[in-house]
Amino acid sequence: MNAHRPQLPPMRSADDDGNALTMSTISKSFVSEGRSVKALDEVELRVSAGRITGLVGPDGAGKTTLMRLAAGLLQADTGSIRVLGLDATRDPLMVQRSIGYMPQRFGLYEDLSVQENLDLYADLQGVPHAIRAQRYHDLTKMTGLEHFTRRLAGRLSGGMKQKLGLACTLVQPPQLLLLDEPTVGVDPVSRRELWVIINKLILQHGTSVLVSTAYLDEAENCHEVALLHNGHCLGQDTPARFTARVEGRTYSVSAAGLSKRALHDVLADTDDVVDAVVQGNHVRIVASKNEPPKNIDLPNSVDLSIVPVPARFEDGFVTLLRAHLRPEDPARHHLDFKIAATTPTRASADAVIQVRELSRRFGPFYAVKNISFAVQRGEVFGLLGANGAGKSTTFRMLCGLLPPSSGHLSVAGLDLRRAASAARARIGYMSQKFSLYGNLTVRDNLQFFSSIYGLSGASRSDRIKWSLEQFTLDSVKDNRSIDLPLGFKQRLALACALMHEPDILFLDEPTSGVDPLARREFWHRINHLAEAGVTILVTTHFMEEAEYCDRLAIMDAGEILALGTPDEIKVSAADHGGPISTLEDAFIALLDANAKVRSEQ
Repeated sequence: MNAHRPQLPPMRSADDDGNALTMSTISKSFVSEGRSVKALDEVELRVSAGRITGLVGPDGAGKTTLMRLAAGLLQADTGSIRVLGLDATRDPLMVQRSIGYMPQRFGLYEDLSVQENLDLYADLQGVPHAIRAQRYHDLTKMTGLEHFTRRLAGRLSGGMKQKLGLACTLVQPPQLLLLDEPTVGVDPVSRRELWVIINKLILQHGTSVLVSTAYLDEAENCHEVALLHNGHCLGQDTPARFTARVEGRTYSVSAAGLSKRALHDVLADTDDVVDAVVQGNHVRIVASKNEPPKNIDLPNSVDLSIVPVPARFEDGFVTLLRAHLRPEDPARHHLDFKIAATTPTRASADAVIQVRELSRRFGPFYAVKNISFAVQRGEVFGLLGANGAGKSTTFRMLCGLLPPSSGHLSVAGLDLRRAASAARARIGYMSQKFSLYGNLTVRDNLQFFSSIYGLSGASRSDRIKWSLEQFTLDSVKDNRSIDLPLGFKQRLALACALMHEPDILFLDEPTSGVDPLARREFWHRINHLAEAGVTILVTTHFMEEAEYCDRLAIMDAGEILALGTPDEIKVSAADHGGPISTLEDAFIALLDANAKVRSEQ
């Protein structure tokens, strides 16, 4: 989100204390599984008037608890909370009338239209009828919903649902707006649009905003950022000052003759490297010192290139977070992920997924129209697109869950029109939404899915033992899966998808909402699977994560706009105007160019 990013509005003059929200030595505990868990521990936090304050941190850090305390929905065990001059403990109802709060699962009524949802929330917030028409006009225009007021909320795309949720929250313009991960599962175009709306609120109404986010590029849109970890606030400062802590320590590394995944694995296990992520054909690293790392364990014949690159906020965030990890935390150590011996090898270069002239109609509407591509064994292939582009429909057809209207589709050499059941037996599937059984324990879920995949006896016991060890689930094996932090849910879902050692793994938005450390852990496992010959097909809205893919297909309006490696996609997008530095910029440029072409037709 670097190019064309909306500029922050100017800072407004502060109130008497300079803050719209002040938290002082806030602590909050809950009882879970018969034991007390401290969600927040003497947290200090401020939200300055007329400014955007970001809240970032790993899963289970306490972000949602902090939001609910600020909204007057929970009471702190100790400490004080002042919201717009009100004591949130003594006057929670007054606080709730003065603020806007959009939780992660905002309560839209999907059987009601856009207009009916707005009416309902206007009634709940006591908005006078005399001013509603103008307010609805302003909100629908600002959110781009003016032409969709009669559409049922359940038929909106993910991005449009988020914008409707924000519009309902703003029916009564608040002085303080609390947004709990408003852009999770939303495509890059809609994410940028949501940030434009947030900035307009500050410019037009002087609204103060506290927003939690799993996207660290979004945190750079904020005036200040507070970092939570294990219930503690590790610091609050401007994004630039967090970034400055790692200036001179960030490098782009490449190695001729070595795959990016193999290079990443070596660098992640190098003592002088704090962080390593794949970017196109390179690996971006943060070194522990202001000099390139030494003693990288590579053969002398490998030509290694290490080039300094500018630091980012994410570099500073991850470095600070790693410094505060507990000794027993798996993310503190290099992940030695051992896959099963029966996993397919990379000896064969056969295409294991073949798509030719594939279409899917719903009545006269084409959700997917004449697309073609092939995926090789051991390849990581990404399907990208805005909400409603057709990628989820394509994904469901590839999994054998939805029959195509026309065209050819084969998976693992099997025609899905004739042998869908046999093909599904070769596939592992991890859905966007946590689809395991929440009331079952971790171990119960593993036992259930192993039986579904036909495992029994010693082989079943061995796979369950492998899952508990390799996904670091042994400590939570008796916990209900619904009670797990999102990162642990993700591990369990992937473990279940791999239970039967599939040839092909389908991942539908696999890291939606999880924190950066959990994403790194997840992709480390995926890299190992791909190196062993497992074919990976992934959909994602997170463009940094798409860099891990060998090739990408970008879809819009049911068609493929671009097909190639991440670097090839960037070059292709640059042809539509100006240099492209990130995959997200390329994605936006391609969609903008296609929208222009369609408007001229």
